Amino acid sequence: MRLRITSLIILGSTLLFSACREAKIESYRVAKEVAPATDPAADMANTAVPTADGHDLTWAAPDSWEVKASSSMRRGSYTINGSDGAIADMSITAFPGDVGGDLANVNRWRGQIQLPQIDAATLAQTSTQIAGQDLMLTMVEMANPNMPDPQGILAALVNFEGSTWFFKLQGPDKLVGAEKNNFIALLKTVKGHNH
Repeated sequence: MRLRITSLIILGSTLLFSACREAKIESYRVAKEVAPATDPAADMANTAVPTADGHDLTWAAPDSWEVKASSSMRRGSYTINGSDGAIADMSITAFPGDVGGDLANVNRWRGQIQLPQIDAATLAQTSTQIAGQDLMLTMVEMANPNMPDPQGILAALVNFEGSTWFFKLQGPDKLVGAEKNNFIALLKTVKGHNH
């Protein structure tokens, strides 16, 4: 019996001492996570911006464009259906001030279809002035045929009563190109005064 107690004491002491041994501390180096570089213009899409107050512009959309419900952000919203099942989106929005200016907005749109930014001189050379009913709109067009699903954008900007209005048609490149005449026709109907 005494041998059994002694054996238990030795076994218990061994376990106790091995459990009390100092733990070995190991350290590892982990690379610091770096946030991806962001384009300040691209961040605008994630920033809440108040919509413009004041008078609205008016316009006439082509009959072939399907009217969608407006929202607090969109003053006008349309779906354009292509004969091949392609779908494009037309949005009309207005924001107070210049919202960063024409160049920043154009470069933001270019980024949406993976195109490089342009400078002010290039914007001046590639934009077109379209006369509305009583306003002059600046129109730009862009396309990226190198995307897996080639995309295009037709857009126009106009300042009206301290706000900037945006007319933007975006979707598959072929459908957007096919709708260019309809887009320009809408711009020519834009009216700000004497509704």
